Amino acid sequence: MKFFAFILLAMISALVSAAEPASSAISDTLEERVKPCIICHRDADLIDRDAYFPRIAGKPAGYLYNQLRNFRDGRRYYQPMAILLENMSDEYMREIADYFASLPYVYPQPVVPALSPAETKSVETLMYSGDPERDLPACSACHGEKLMGVQPAIPGLLGLPHAYLAAQFGGWRNGGIMRGQTPDCMSEIAKKLTQEEVNALVQWLPGLPVSGQLAGADALAPELAQRCRTILSGKEMAR
Repeated sequence: MKFFAFILLAMISALVSAAEPASSAISDTLEERVKPCIICHRDADLIDRDAYFPRIAGKPAGYLYNQLRNFRDGRRYYQPMAILLENMSDEYMREIADYFASLPYVYPQPVVPALSPAETKSVETLMYSGDPERDLPACSACHGEKLMGVQPAIPGLLGLPHAYLAAQFGGWRNGGIMRGQTPDCMSEIAKKLTQEEVNALVQWLPGLPVSGQLAGADALAPELAQRCRTILSGKEMAR
């Protein structure tokens, strides 16, 4: 029995030794280093429209960098991300953010929402006009006319799974797990929405076709740029 155990250990040792040259041949590139990110955030050709995890390819580099810092510094809580980033420097996170921002993304096909005409009209009003009586700006005023996001740090709203959108709104409205910049624009806005409005929004957005590019920072009205000043400030994203 001991003889067979010895042979088995010898075989394992040989396999490990044989694998070492192949491992050392892997190039030390950022593409190789960020492969653990792809486990959750997926490659463009592995889209799952029901997935909880969002896309990160093609999002604004400033937005990605801010979120990485928020996870690392405890302003946004998700334990796997916090552990992954706890010893990472700002400079390295900027590299990662720039890398993913540069990647193309294949958006999923739109999903027709099961909304009534009244619900659709209500969502479109919030999306493009807002509600001044509740101090709610139009979603498009911050996220761009085409809802594709605004440089350098406001993300787009299209191509995101329903489950992820619902979870994000839940986090913003309940507080405590989605702390980001101060003031936290989305928490303030989400808490003013009714649950019915949230339910309609997270169904309506995945039904939109993706078109256009990120808007420039000058697309924001001065009052909105001031309202989201910490997101857009040079201090938050200084290089």
